[in-house]
Amino acid sequence: MDALTITPAAITQATARELALSGSWTALGVAAIEQELKALAAAATLRIDAAGIDALDTVGAWLLRKYLRRGEGAGSELRGLRPEFTRLLDAVAQQVAYQGADQLRQYGANIYVADLVGLSMLREFAPLITAIIIAGRSGSAYAAQIGTMSVTEEIDAMRTLGIAPLELLVLPKIIALLIVLPLLTLFADLLGVFGGMIMARSQLGVGFGEFLDRFVTAVSVSAYLTGIGKAPVFAAIIAIIGCFQGFRTHGGADSVGRQTTRSVVQSIFLVIVADALFSVAFSALDL
Repeated sequence: MDALTITPAAITQATARELALSGSWTALGVAAIEQELKALAAAATLRIDAAGIDALDTVGAWLLRKYLRRGEGAGSELRGLRPEFTRLLDAVAQQVAYQGADQLRQYGANIYVADLVGLSMLREFAPLITAIIIAGRSGSAYAAQIGTMSVTEEIDAMRTLGIAPLELLVLPKIIALLIVLPLLTLFADLLGVFGGMIMARSQLGVGFGEFLDRFVTAVSVSAYLTGIGKAPVFAAIIAIIGCFQGFRTHGGADSVGRQTTRSVVQSIFLVIVADALFSVAFSALDL
């Protein structure tokens, strides 16, 4: 239906106990209807004739469903609605427990879930969550390994043999994490977007094809590279902090546990600080 030929949604008080709905109950047609529905919500209307509705989208369905929910106690009955509109109304009636979905549905902007998922996952969530997980897993392992070697005097023995501990123990760990963390971030990107596609289909009625079409349009390559570009910085922070705390281990086994805990806490804290600084820098550069 062309936007110029849209018939505004209308509510007619057929009788004291009956309403007649007509026109286009769409995002463009229901501009003035919500206030009228609120005024009629307190009335004990038992019959709602929806045969005159010639167009319905998620915005109109949401308004209609909200009114029906208010009138359920009075036994309001909806009749005459087309079968395809009934299916849409039933879909809108289902509860949605995901952040942002309810607001998108209210404004008929379900398709923009692709923008929400794509930009938030690729730019922020995937690199940050992956780094936090790696800080708890690999950063702690680095600190524990080097800490144990320090307690058992293996590092002192390496220095005695002329082997540089930094070259043998630290450098390979940093290089390995610089390679692996961007790959894990890519993996998180794929899983995060796929999960968003499943939620969009089950909760918002946005099919996989529609989601991907909008995703390709809304999410640029720069957004993807922004998230991937953070990963090496996070990797360097995690590896350096883990190794540094490992070398600071002295005494017995209790020191190993203490420095390992410190490495995780400091790594996560500095990763979050670095992510905040990235946000400030990207905002200043308009990226």
